[in-house]
Amino acid sequence: MNTRYETDVIAWAEEQAAFLRSGNLAALDIEHIAEEIEDVGKSERRDLASRLAVLLAHLLKWQFQPSRRGNSWRRTIKEQRRAIAAHLIETPSLRASLGNANWFAGVWADALTRAIDETGLDLFPEDSPWTLEQALSPDFYPD
Repeated sequence: MNTRYETDVIAWAEEQAAFLRSGNLAALDIEHIAEEIEDVGKSERRDLASRLAVLLAHLLKWQFQPSRRGNSWRRTIKEQRRAIAAHLIETPSLRASLGNANWFAGVWADALTRAIDETGLDLFPEDSPWTLEQALSPDFYPD
């Protein structure tokens, strides 16, 4: 049986796994397998970017709306930091993304959009006022 990638990706993936396990390498759909493997990396980077944008947006709200600070924001900040740290331990090569200025600029833009949408305020700095180390530090809460 040769399930087409375009027809049913789940059945295709199960079939490709079975081919690998049985050693039937000639039956493998190499091109699509390579695409799927690359997509795993993209997905991991997207997840890291999303969590970091949520963290940064909450840090912005924390700094610029001190009267609205509460346990909910504190829990979100703490949870995003925990999840990011776990993600970096599980996938250490993602640390390279953290050092990529273009990638971080996109994350910061997402954080700004989130903060503006959630607060209705448009007074946030164009560039991050904190280092990445500060943002990820469990003890850091901007004043």
